[in-house]
This record gives sequence, C-alpha cells and structure tokens, in this order.
Amino acid sequence: MIVSNDSITMKPPYDITPNILKLISSISEKIGEINANYLNKPSTTLRKQNRIKTIHSSLKIEGNTLTEEQITALLENKRVIGPQKDIKEVLNAIEIYENLEKFNPYDEKSFLEAHFRLMNNLVENAGKYRKQGVGIVKGSKVEHLAPPYENVPYLMKDLFQYLKKSEEIELIKSCVFHYEMEFIHPFIDGNGRMGRLWQTLILMEKYPVFEYIPFETLISTEQEKYYKALSESDKSGKSTKFIEYMLDVIDTSISDLLKYNNRTLNEKDRLDYFISLNKPEFSRKDYMDIFKDISSATASRDLKKGLEIKLFEKFGERNKTVYRLITGYNNAHKKLLNSEI
Repeated sequence: MIVSNDSITMKPPYDITPNILKLISSISEKIGEINANYLNKPSTTLRKQNRIKTIHSSLKIEGNTLTEEQITALLENKRVIGPQKDIKEVLNAIEIYENLEKFNPYDEKSFLEAHFRLMNNLVENAGKYRKQGVGIVKGSKVEHLAPPYENVPYLMKDLFQYLKKSEEIELIKSCVFHYEMEFIHPFIDGNGRMGRLWQTLILMEKYPVFEYIPFETLISTEQEKYYKALSESDKSGKSTKFIEYMLDVIDTSISDLLKYNNRTLNEKDRLDYFISLNKPEFSRKDYMDIFKDISSATASRDLKKGLEIKLFEKFGERNKTVYRLITGYNNAHKKLLNSEI
C-alpha cells in the first residue's frame, strides 16, 4: 500500500518482472499495428458492440442479470422488463460510458463524480467515501479486510498523487491504480466497476483506442482468475501479480480487436475515419498522408464523394484546392451512414 507522511508520498509497492516487460512489449507492438491500420477509432458498429460488451461484462461481474440484448434495447431507449435495480445499474453505466470524455482520470473530484453517476439511486451517499469498516467475505471466510474508513481520504489522495506524479508508463499505472483502489475499497458499493472504469480512463488518456476495447469481457468469463490475482497481491503486499494478470487481459483483448478488424478499408471506412480526426481544413495531400497506401486517383474519388454527400466543401483550384468540413464529426458521420456509398 501507499505510505503517506505529510509531504512524502511513497509509490505503491510492485516489481517489474520479465513477464511484465514481455507483455508491455507485446501490447505496444499491437497498439502500433492498430494505429497503422486506422483502428484507433473502429467502425461505429464495432464501437457500439464493444460498449455494450463492456457494460454487460462489468455489471455481470457484480451480479447484474440483464443480457447484452436487453442492454442494447436500453441503449436504444426501448422498454425492458427486468429487475429495477439491474435496469438502473445499466442506465447509469450507459450514461457514464457515453460521456467518458467528461471525466479526468487524474482528478479525485472527477472520480467521486463518476461514482455518484454510476451508483446514483442504487446506494446511499453515492459519490462519497465510506464512513464504516468493510470486508469481503467468501463463505465463512473473510477474504479481505479493507483499511479503516478514517484512512480512506488520505489513502485515495496519495493514490491520485502517485497517478499524477509518477513517471511510470500508463499501462503500469492503470493496473496499480486498479489494484490499490480495490485494496482501499473506498466505497460501500461499486468499487469493482469503478476500478475497471478508471483503468479504462487512465489508458484512454494515452491510447484513445482503449475506449473501444472491452477487456471486462475476459475478466467476466474467468472471474476466478481476477479474484485470484487480487488475492495473491494482497498476500504478497505488492500489486505485481495483479499487474501481470491485467496486462495479459489487455494483451489478449487487443489481439481480439485486431483479429476482428482484419479487413481492407473501403471508401466509406476511409471517409468515416478521416472526418473523425476533425480537421477543419485540409488538402488532398493531407488526406493521402493519412492513407499512405492509396493512389492519388483513389484519394480524388474519395474527396469527390465527400463533396457529393456534403461532408465538406471545396475552395480553390488544382494544387491550391482546400477542403473544409461543413459540420462537426457527429453530423458528418450521420450523413455518411445515410449515404449510398
């Protein structure tokens, strides 16, 4: 655990093992492949599917009974029959995951705001640290006894100091934060889903693709491994085992994304990706700098189609031609979806 002494904040204990280095190398290579193949903003369909998987898996770990189909219906504002508590958990999670960009992973107030929105009308004092002792019991055995509630504000403050000041890479820091937060258990309920949510936000800050990688799905299918990694780290007094476990989950999840997206981009894919970059003004050369493997004729056809469906407008002639987006990404994207490309 973090040890605090007024102005001194010691980093949480963990070791960088050969296995951790190997996993970081593998993940870094795959992120490079994702960027090279324009998958850091996957297709709209895949983004929606992965968001549903993330919500379903993270809540399933906590005992939520709704299916992916029911969550899809709620996402589309359709009526669903099921336990009211489960429905409320999903609606709260949808609100959070649809607005991830509004939360700052390095800000403790933002962390508390996220817990309030995630647990609103589900627990008393949502968005506030616990005021009582808690433990995790499995059967008749106390699996984990959390630190006294009086220490929680100081421990969380130190954890956020580590997050902000440590020069460790985000892949490590996100795992450390996840484990340490679970150890502190700052809330009466919602700790597990907050740990997974905050790890996603920390990773997104450096690698935007993590918004669309549902690593919770793997945790959900093999929950015993998740709890075992937490338990082993508790016993050793270091988060090393949990870091190894989570990096392996992340590595496998990225591999799954790459397998799913083993495809060649078509005209619609390229235009969708390009407008998502939100460049207000650009040239054909700028377009070709993004898609280095297409010919100038293909680039011209893409841009002509963009003009036809009014994604952008054209100014100037020949080598002085510039294009300007007519609308923001969301509206342009809707036009693209409704077009007949």
